Amino acid sequence: KLKKKRFFLSPTAQADKPPQRGAEREYAQILRERLRESFHDVQYVEPPFDDSIADLGKEWKSALAKLKFANSYRMEPLKKFQAHSVEAKVQQILKESLKDVKYDDKVFSHLSLELADRILSAVKEFGYHRYKFIIKVLFIQKTGQAINVASRWIWDVAWDSWVAAKHETETYVALALVFALYCE
Repeated sequence: KLKKKRFFLSPTAQADKPPQRGAEREYAQILRERLRESFHDVQYVEPPFDDSIADLGKEWKSALAKLKFANSYRMEPLKKFQAHSVEAKVQQILKESLKDVKYDDKVFSHLSLELADRILSAVKEFGYHRYKFIIKVLFIQKTGQAINVASRWIWDVAWDSWVAAKHETETYVALALVFALYCE
């Protein structure tokens, strides 16, 4: 139970020790008296004095604890990024999602985000552990112009990779770029 009370710590409060089983009521009474004399607003949790302490620990653990992992000192991935299988999957997603879509810049601003999310979830299903993925989806209207798309990264050529997939219609070109970066 979270309660907002006023709290004042007297010099003798530092010397107080948690009560034994028989002194639970006296301890609770002392806490109540100190809370009445207080002048600072503090939020606190009243500790239970019954067998539900184990349940309270589970609640705190799930609410406040962060997962901690031991160092594995792994310098290479268990499964290397396979560009050809990811490229086929991204090409399939583009083909299915854009088969009957006409060019509209207002629709494409939202569609690019949706496609990036779909591609990211599909790539994560391959199970490349410790890889971080960056997905870029570009829509380019065909109006007779030329365009160059360039990306520059600092990466490890042994483990990091990228994939490009293109879907072309009469009015636009959709380009999806997937960058896979291994994090040691």
